[in-house]
Amino acid sequence: MRLLTLRTPAGSKAVRQDGDTLTEIDGFADVGELLRSAGWEATAKTADGATHPLEGADLAAVVPSPGKIICVGHNYRNHIKEMGREAPEFPTLFAKYQESLIGPNDDLALPQESDAVDWEAELAVVIGKKGRRISETDAADHIAGYAVLNDVSMRDYQFRTIQWLQGKTWEKSTPFGPALVTKDEFSAGPLMTSEVDGEVQQQTPTGDLVFTPEYLVSYISTIITLNPGDVIATGTPGGVGHAQDPKRYLQEGQLLVTTIEGLGQLKNRVVKEA
Repeated sequence: MRLLTLRTPAGSKAVRQDGDTLTEIDGFADVGELLRSAGWEATAKTADGATHPLEGADLAAVVPSPGKIICVGHNYRNHIKEMGREAPEFPTLFAKYQESLIGPNDDLALPQESDAVDWEAELAVVIGKKGRRISETDAADHIAGYAVLNDVSMRDYQFRTIQWLQGKTWEKSTPFGPALVTKDEFSAGPLMTSEVDGEVQQQTPTGDLVFTPEYLVSYISTIITLNPGDVIATGTPGGVGHAQDPKRYLQEGQLLVTTIEGLGQLKNRVVKEA
């Protein structure tokens, strides 16, 4: 299944995509709310609410208000190399907050305070079942599905200190969607690409990870309970602007496109924040 969060004049709605048609899943304002309900898969499969065309749909971040957004740094070998690091023994974790999330076609806010705004295409894992100390063997049972995310980073703020948070969670900076594709229809492996104004910057298979989604679910759940709707951003591959010579960053008016085969595409225009 492909599950999305649609903005309508009557408020947001969780919807199921069938080809070019979106069907409302009655009683749920967004995909995160749906995931927190018992039997969400059966509910979504049998939904027969009002329908909307996919073309021109105003989509929100697929899970607009996750309880946790946990991100992983240094998880693709080609990115580790370009940043001059060694492969980590354990996952490098940091957080984002829900205010940073935007929809798959929303404008991306270019803050007036930063002139080093960088792209980072990522595979996002969305949790569908609560768990603590989940074994790696059982981790797949706790994954609802996958989506596309871009961990847009303000590098000047990120590297002010050894802690990255201040460069990673700027408001309206993180496109996320367009859909949650359930795990029966997707597994890590297909190609992930980011483009700026049509020029490819990153292109790497999503399976080329140091730490797999299942390992990350197990590792993170050892630290804290994972709940339905929580998001794990699994890291970015090589090709970020900060590692280029000369360094390249997003500029006002540019179009950032992030694609994962089988999951969909984010298309976000860079707009200067007032």
